[in-house]
Amino acid sequence: MSSKDKNLSTVDQQSLGDCSQYKIGIVVSEWHSNITHKLSDAAKEFLVSHNVLEENITEVNVPGSFELPLGAKMLLSSKNPDAVICIGCVITGETKHNEYINHSVARAISQLALVSSKPIIFGVLTPENMQQAIDRSGGEHGNKGVEAAYSALKMLSIKSDLDTKEKRIGF
Repeated sequence: MSSKDKNLSTVDQQSLGDCSQYKIGIVVSEWHSNITHKLSDAAKEFLVSHNVLEENITEVNVPGSFELPLGAKMLLSSKNPDAVICIGCVITGETKHNEYINHSVARAISQLALVSSKPIIFGVLTPENMQQAIDRSGGEHGNKGVEAAYSALKMLSIKSDLDTKEKRIGF
């Protein structure tokens, strides 16, 4: 569903379970910091409101969105968080740089999640213009930082549920 149809930051928060034990990493692009810091602040606020301890949230800043996957990998290696949220903003310009950056970053984040077996969340805005970025970082379409934080906690909840369910063979 397109964001013009509803505020996507309204999520089902009841299914997250106990989040107090989780360690969360957040990697934030410094490019378009007026947008990315709003996303990061909203993500941290959401995490804390769901009982993630502030001391269990580690934030690292990287120069741009292209550096998000390596920043996430470094954070995984040094702090061993349960999940990492990658936050960036790549605005369409006069060249195709946004396509190259967005595809590369999405692919690398996806691969890192599969290799690490940990949720690595793609919280990168890909708007056509600055107004769309503003609308998605606390404006009329909510704050995508909230959605990224929700995704991290939801994936950890799913993992926890699968780890604790009775293991059996068969159907």
